[in-house]
Amino acid sequence: MHFVIYKDTASQWRWTLYAANNKKIADSGESYWNKADAQHGISLVKSSTQSTPVYER
Repeated sequence: MHFVIYKDTASQWRWTLYAANNKKIADSGESYWNKADAQHGISLVKSSTQSTPVYER
């Protein structure tokens, strides 16, 4: 897996998470004025996925 951080057409920052097979599996869902804020969003996803429970419906 890997993250890609980039500027969108409005020159704001976004990120996308790709699986090992290069399929998009998540994105920021919003844009950020500051690159540091987008990087913080990435860090939240990284830290939360380690202990996030999985539920079956």
